[in-house]
Amino acid sequence: MDELEEYSQSIESKWQQAYFELAKVIEQNIPEGFVLKMQYGMPTYVVPLETFPEGYLNRTYEPLPFISLAAQKNHLSLYHMGLIGNKDLLNWFHEEYKKQVPTKLNMGKSCIRFSNPKHIPYSLIGELVRKISVEEWIKSYVTFSKNTKRR
Repeated sequence: MDELEEYSQSIESKWQQAYFELAKVIEQNIPEGFVLKMQYGMPTYVVPLETFPEGYLNRTYEPLPFISLAAQKNHLSLYHMGLIGNKDLLNWFHEEYKKQVPTKLNMGKSCIRFSNPKHIPYSLIGELVRKISVEEWIKSYVTFSKNTKRR
């Protein structure tokens, strides 16, 4: 059994249905070129090193993460790295979330937390996932990295 299978079998029963539905939405909408693997202890779509050999944080052994999905004790976490430093995408997501979900958005820099499986906006997440290609993500990451190093 590989790490991805082990992870999926370890998800608490109260989160399983929502987790697998969210994972399916991501898989169906992720642009071509991203690869699913375990990274930081959770399933993560990454830019493979063959595509971006510089790696994450200039670690040539670590692929650039894009989207991760984790089942925590009290919520599901969707980490979308493309939201960091992309004000237009972040504003779009905030506005669409307000229109589609009756509960307040629980979000950190890149982490969207869902504590109620009944209020997960699956179609909105699918649309969010589709919005950035591998090429766009690499360009955004490189630009953001250079801008944060200057500070």
